This record gives sequence, structure tokens and C-alpha cells, in this order.
Amino acid sequence: MAESTKPKITHVIFDMDGLLLDTESIYTLTTQEQVSRYGKDFTWEVKGKLMGTSEREGWQILFRELELEGKADMEEMMIQTRKRRDELFPTCKLMPGAERLIRHLHSHGVPICVATSSRSSSFEAKTSQKQELFSLFHHCVRGDDPDLKRAKPSPDIFLVAASRFSEPPAPEKCLVFEDAPQGVEAALAANMTCIMVPDSHLSKSLLGRAHVELASLEDFDPAVYGLPGF
Repeated sequence: MAESTKPKITHVIFDMDGLLLDTESIYTLTTQEQVSRYGKDFTWEVKGKLMGTSEREGWQILFRELELEGKADMEEMMIQTRKRRDELFPTCKLMPGAERLIRHLHSHGVPICVATSSRSSSFEAKTSQKQELFSLFHHCVRGDDPDLKRAKPSPDIFLVAASRFSEPPAPEKCLVFEDAPQGVEAALAANMTCIMVPDSHLSKSLLGRAHVELASLEDFDPAVYGLPGF
């Protein structure tokens, strides 16, 4: 995006899983534990198609990709995986650069929020050891929010997130941070600027749609977007 075409950013929206919190390793471990019972591998080729989707949609994609329909009970697998994940989520670590950026934007009065596909119970487990940091966000929109009609890649979650700021901004004034292809598509559909911080294992074929791609949040320069610099 050329300097002359960069919009004036006033509000920042963060995805959470794989972007702020290193939960993707937990998702990989717990999913592999389940599918290995059927001789299947949860590869990055498959995982990339699930990232950013709602829980149920993700399982539907997984069953289709691994040809598990009629061989496994999806509902039971979901229940068992939820239990296992909720045991592990409190141990997840912050991604590099996440805390620095959150505290920096908050200290300079930049309105920030979270828009995550995680359901409320998972959100609470993931953030249970980081409540002070997450209290710095103006609000957090979760995947089971009653106002959400459609999951990513539909733009709903980002539009709802923007509407809940004290002074709701126009979509083009919002900057979205995402790590997942589905999330990037959602941000673009919402007419927002999107920065992608993809996992290094993600297939190159799933990249290239965001306005900017960074290797880490540590590489982000707020001043480029008219935000207070570090």
C-alpha cells in the first residue's frame, strides 16, 4: 500500500489465537490426539484451512479433509477436545511483541479491542493468567456473541467490534491484525486495513491477500499508520 493511499487509522482490532496468544500449538496437539485414533495426520495443509473459522465449521472442514465422515463421531470428538484444550489453555504464552504493542497503544489512548472466534469459555481459559493485560482492551468480541450471525471469513465480527467502541469509527479507519487467511478475508470484506502475521508453517498459497505481511508483531511500526511511534 503506497504511502499516499494509506488511510488515517484511529482504532485497532486484534485477533487473538496465533496473533496475541500462542494457542495454535495447543490446537494442533489436541486435534492430532483425536485424529490419530483413526490413522490420520493433522497437517499444516489442513490446518491452514481451519484457522480463523468457528469451532463447528472448523470440525466440519477437518472431517471433510481427512475423510472422517461416517468413521468418527464429530460431536463426541468436539467435546473431548474442548475438555483437553481448556486444561491446557491457561498455560499459553504471549506471542513476541504482543504485550509491548498492546501497552504502547493503550498508553497513548488508541482505542483497541479483540475480535476472536473463540467461544467465551475458551476465551476465559486462555486469558485467565493474563487478565490485567486484557483489561487494557476497550472490549472483546467472542465467537459466541449473540450479535454475530456469520463467522469469519464474513466481516460480521470486525463490524460488530468496530461498532462497540465508545465513538464507533468508519471501517476504513480501523486496522486489523490477523494471522489466519479466513480472518484476513473477513477484515478485507469489512473494508478495513489488514496486517497479517502468519505462522511460518502456513502454505505460501494462503498468503498475499493482506495489505501487509509481517514476520512478527515486533516488526510493526505504528508511525507508518499515523499512530504514536515507539
